[in-house]
Amino acid sequence: MDLSLRSKVAMVTGGSKGIGLACAAVLRSEGAQVAIVSRSTDSLARAAALLGDDVLCLAADLRNESEAARVVAECEGALGPIDVLVNCAGAANRCSPFELSPGRWREALDAKFFSYINVIDPILARMADRGTGVIVNVIGAGGKRASPTHLAGGAANAALMLATAGLASAYGPKGVRVVGINPGMVETDRVGEGLAADAALRGKDVATLQAERIAAIPLGRLGRPEEVATLVAFLASPLSAYMSGSNITMDGALSAFIV
Repeated sequence: MDLSLRSKVAMVTGGSKGIGLACAAVLRSEGAQVAIVSRSTDSLARAAALLGDDVLCLAADLRNESEAARVVAECEGALGPIDVLVNCAGAANRCSPFELSPGRWREALDAKFFSYINVIDPILARMADRGTGVIVNVIGAGGKRASPTHLAGGAANAALMLATAGLASAYGPKGVRVVGINPGMVETDRVGEGLAADAALRGKDVATLQAERIAAIPLGRLGRPEEVATLVAFLASPLSAYMSGSNITMDGALSAFIV
C-alpha cells in the first residue's frame, strides 16, 4: 500500500533500536527522508549500517531542552521542514515501589515525559506556522495499567497520553494532528528489562514470568516492533487524515475493555 509518504521528512526519536528503529525502517521503505535521534553514537552507527547511509543520524540527550531544540534545527537544516515526528525515545528505570523517592519520580518524568515534550515543543510551533504536520507518540500501556515496578514510568506515560489528547485538540485548528500508541509487550530489550525487574520483585525466574504473561495475551504471543511501526506509518500518512487525539492500545487484546 502506498501511504503517500514519499519525500516527506520524518524524525524518529529513539530511532537507533527497538520500535524506533523499526519505525525508521518502515518510513524509509515508504520513501520518506528519515532522521533518527539517539543519545548513543555507537547505537546510531549500528542503526545507520542497517538502514542505509541516506538516513540522517543525530546524537542528543532529549532530556535536555536545548539539545532537543538543536537537533530539530539540525534536521530541518539538512532535510527541510519536518512533516512527521515519531517519538520513541526514553524509558524510565524500573524499581521496587519501596525504592521510590521524589528524585526517582523526577528522573522518570525527565526520561519519558520531557524527552518527548522537549522535542514536541519546537516542532509543534513550526508545524503550526506551516499549517500541517503529524506527531505520533509511542507511549506504552503502562500508563493505563499500574505495575508495582513501573509506577513512576507509568505516571509519565499517563501524562503523555493526556498531553497527546490535549495538544491534538489545541493544534487541530492549525492543521496539526497528534496521535498516541500504547504497545503492550513487544519483543524489545526494554520489555526484557521490565520482565527482569518484575521477576525479581516477585521472586520468580524471568522465563516463568514471561510464559505467564504471554499466556494471558489472547493472541498468544508478544508483539513485534515492525507491527507497531506499520501502525505508526499509517497514522503518519494522509490515509488517516481524520485520526487525531486518540491513544490507541496495541496489546494483542490483553486489555479487553471499553474505553
